[in-house]
Amino acid sequence: MTEKLITLDGICKYFKVSGGVLKAVDNVTFDIMKGETMGLVGESGCGKSTLGRVAMGIYTPTKGEITYKGKNVDLKKASDRFNYSKKAQIIFQDPYASLDPRMTVASIIEEGMIIHKMYDSQKRRERVYELLELVGLNREHASRFPHEFSGGQRQRIGIARALAIEPEFIVCDEPISALDVSIQSQVINLLHDLQEKLGLTYLFIAHDLNIVKYISDRIAVMYLGNVVELASSDELYHHTLHPYSRALLSAVPIPDPSKEAQKQRQILTGDVPSPINTPKGCNFAGRCPMVCDKCKESKPVLKEVRPGHYVACHLVEPEK
Repeated sequence: MTEKLITLDGICKYFKVSGGVLKAVDNVTFDIMKGETMGLVGESGCGKSTLGRVAMGIYTPTKGEITYKGKNVDLKKASDRFNYSKKAQIIFQDPYASLDPRMTVASIIEEGMIIHKMYDSQKRRERVYELLELVGLNREHASRFPHEFSGGQRQRIGIARALAIEPEFIVCDEPISALDVSIQSQVINLLHDLQEKLGLTYLFIAHDLNIVKYISDRIAVMYLGNVVELASSDELYHHTLHPYSRALLSAVPIPDPSKEAQKQRQILTGDVPSPINTPKGCNFAGRCPMVCDKCKESKPVLKEVRPGHYVACHLVEPEK
């Protein structure tokens, strides 16, 4: 049996705003297995990045528990947060904003090792050189500043920084969305190679469903703070069950022009509800082409309908 590395159980993250309480993440539960890549997809504003920051320990959940290797992580305790930060790291979306322009590359990569009191100064510098070469850069780059590098090179520096303290779990928060298309595949292949070499576990957040399909073992689809479907990559793409997931996948372009011309797009109508005043029933009811009365009255729960395939929809019944 595959070992559970991270368990998110009933995770909620709410923010107080002028209009009330914004429910960015609302009761999300799933496991992330050791060595796998869990993809997380959904429209902008659905709560993907917020959930990633909770999973990595940047945000303390409003409700719910994080479990790491079977032990509860209490992010309200400074000791738990500090110890967990050595096991869980993050690669940010924007390589231009996530690197301190006043620090050299060596200082950026070395900072985590200093905080966690890893190695002496000579060993840390050797480790910086090793990491730069590991991500496809040169040791000569160590003395330079972020503004001297391209976007793809900066993201490689961000990856080296995340690897510096030897974490087991990395949240990849849309790590290629700010990069040129020609560079995106290089970074994806680098992440894949590093995972195999170092035994890493990823939570991979992205908009591009083709990229998520390529890199992920399992995929969770989020809508307005909730996970509405979760399955293996192949299962989700070949047996899509939730109406929202179907609409998302129908928008993915097919490289074959003849097949693309024959494809039926599912256009969603209506507006996304406010995360401050969420509907009484299903969050997707106002935009769903298959909506029924039950959808407007009660919120569906995520249930297993096929082996390893979970859906939150009143219209999808478990297979017998």
